[in-house]
Amino acid sequence: MSADKVSVIDVAEFTACTANCFDRNLRPAQRWALCLIAGLALLAGCKKAPITDPPPAAASGSPHSAPLPSDSEHATAATRVAASAAAAARPSGPIEFTDITAQAGIRFKHNSGAFGKKYLPETMGSGVCFIDYDNDGWQDILLINSMDWPGHKSGNSYPALYHNNKDGTFTDVTRQAGLAVEMYGLGCAVGDYDNDGYDDIYITAVGSNHLFRNLHNGRFADVTAKAGLADSGFSSSAVWFDYDNDGKLDLFVAHYVEWSIETDQYCSLDNENKSYCTPQRFKGQSSTLFHNKGDGTFENVTKKAGLYDPTGKALGVALLDYDNDGWMDLFVSNDTEPNKLYHNNHDGTFTDVAVAAGLAYGEAGTARAGMGTDAADYDNSGWQSLVLGNFTNESMSLYHNDGSGLFTDEAPRTGIAALSNKSLTFGTFFFDYDLDGLPDIFAVNGHVSDDISIVQPTVKYAQPPHLFHNLGKNKFEEVTTKVGAALPHPIVGRGAAYADIDNDGDLDLVITANNGPARLLRNDNGNQNDMLRVKTIGTRSNRDGIGAKVTVKTANGTRLFAMVKSGSSYLSQSELPLTFGLGKPEAGKAVSVEIVWPSGHKDSISNVKANQFITVQEGKGIVAARPLPFPR
Repeated sequence: MSADKVSVIDVAEFTACTANCFDRNLRPAQRWALCLIAGLALLAGCKKAPITDPPPAAASGSPHSAPLPSDSEHATAATRVAASAAAAARPSGPIEFTDITAQAGIRFKHNSGAFGKKYLPETMGSGVCFIDYDNDGWQDILLINSMDWPGHKSGNSYPALYHNNKDGTFTDVTRQAGLAVEMYGLGCAVGDYDNDGYDDIYITAVGSNHLFRNLHNGRFADVTAKAGLADSGFSSSAVWFDYDNDGKLDLFVAHYVEWSIETDQYCSLDNENKSYCTPQRFKGQSSTLFHNKGDGTFENVTKKAGLYDPTGKALGVALLDYDNDGWMDLFVSNDTEPNKLYHNNHDGTFTDVAVAAGLAYGEAGTARAGMGTDAADYDNSGWQSLVLGNFTNESMSLYHNDGSGLFTDEAPRTGIAALSNKSLTFGTFFFDYDLDGLPDIFAVNGHVSDDISIVQPTVKYAQPPHLFHNLGKNKFEEVTTKVGAALPHPIVGRGAAYADIDNDGDLDLVITANNGPARLLRNDNGNQNDMLRVKTIGTRSNRDGIGAKVTVKTANGTRLFAMVKSGSSYLSQSELPLTFGLGKPEAGKAVSVEIVWPSGHKDSISNVKANQFITVQEGKGIVAARPLPFPR
C-alpha cells in the first residue's frame, strides 16, 4: 500500500467508518462485522460512501417539479449502491421484535378520559400513522390522543409527533410542529392532498375532525375550516385516495354511531354495575366522501357518489382495486352491520357489491363485529385479498380474492380462525416481516369491556397480538411466541402500523393500547433476506402515487405485487413506501419493476439491483437510489 493511498484517509473519514462498531445498541456479531468492514476500508484506502437522502420535494405552487438527479448522477448512485450492498455484512440469528420504546424516547400514553361513566368512545382507543413529514428519508411517528370529558379535567392531552433522529431515537416535536391541539382524537390518515411534495395529516375524532397542512418548515397549519373537512360526528378510520383519477387525493372518512353524552345508554354485564354498551344500542352514522376541488377545498359528495348509508357502523377501511380495472374501490368493515365493498363505477359513483362478493356476512350468514382491515396479494396471484379483525368468538377473516369478483373466507382452512377465536382483533394488516416474498399477517387484540372476566373468566381484557407467518400454499403458522419476549406481551391493543424506522430494509412495528402506552418494536434480523424498497412520485397522478400498482418480477419468474395505499389497519396508517421481500441472498440479484400509475401510465424498469431503496417518478423511472445497510 503506497503512501499516496494512505494519505487520502483522514481522521474524520475513519471515524465515520468505525462509528457504528461501538454502538452498544447493536448485537456483538453486528459490531464485529462493522469493525471488520471499517478496518478493511482503512487498509484499502476507501472512503465511506454516503447514503443519499431522497430528492428534495417540489416547491409550493409547483406540484410535480421537484429537482431530480440527472441520468449520469443516477448511474453513479447506482454504482455506489451495488458496491455498498455487496460489501455489507449480513445479520444472522433468529428474528426478534425488540421493544425499544424507552430507549427510542417514545413516552406517549393514550388518555381515554375514562372516569367511571363508561362512555362508548372510551372503548375505541386511538391510532398511529407513519409520516416522513420533513422529507429527510426517515419515517416519523404520529400518535393520536383523546382527552378528558367536560367537568372531569385532569390535564391536557395532545397528539404526539415524534421526529426520527436517524440514530434509533425520536424527539417529541408536537408543539414546535403546531399539533398541540386538544380533541377527542381517534384515527389518522397521511397524504399530500395539495400535491406540493409534503405529506399532510388528517385526524378523525369524536366531534370535529382536523386537517393539518404541512408548511414545509417542520410546522403544520390547521386548515380544517378553509378546506371544509370538519365532518363532525363520530369518525373512525380514514383513507386518502383518488377515486376519479384526476390527479388529486380525495378523502373517505368512516363513521361509527350516533352518540353524545346526552344520548349515552345504560348497560350492565352483571346487572349491578354499568358496563360499556354494544353498538346495537345506537343508530348508525353514514361515512363521508369528500372530493378534492384542487383549490384547497373539498366538496361533500357522499350522496352524489351513492355512499350515503345511515345504517353503517364503520370502523375500518381498506383501499384496493379488487377487480384490477384501474379504479380504486373501498372495503369498509362495519361493527354488527354488514360489511361493504364499494365498486368504483368510473363515473364518480360507487355500488355496494359486498353481498354478491361474499364479504357482507360471516359464514353463518350474520353480520360480525368488523374492526380493522387491510388488502394485499398474500398468495402472489396478482389479486388483492382482505384480512379483517372481528369480535371474540367470531375469529379473524381472511377473504381470498379468486379474480372473478368473489371472495372466500380462508381463515378456517388456514388455521387462522381457530387461533384467533378467543381474540378481539382491532388493528390488522399484511406485511412481510421476514422478507421471504410472502406477506404475513399481524393483528393486535384487546377487549372492549374492562370487566369482561366477570361474565367470561377465560376472556381477558388485555390480550397478546398475533403474528401469522405465511408458509405459502394457503398455510399460516402462528409465530407470536417465536420472535422474542416483547411481542407476546398482552395489551389492550387498538392501532398498529409498520415502517422501516431505521432504514435497514426490514419492517418495524408501532402498536397502541387503549388508555395505555404506545410501543415501538424494532425488527432485528428480519433483513437476512434480500429486499427492494420503492417510493413513488406521481406527476400526472397524485404526488404520493397512492393507488400505483407495483409489480416486481424476479429471475425465476416470481411476480410480487403491491399497491401504494393510505389507511388500512384500524385508525392507523403504515408508511407509504413499499417493501418487497426477495428471499435468500444471491450475489448480483436483479429484478424488473413495473408500475401502473393511477393515470394509466406504465413505467417498466429492468435490471434493478436488490437491497436498495429506489425512488421512481412517473414517466421518468428511477430518479434516486440508496443502499440498505444491513447491520444497522
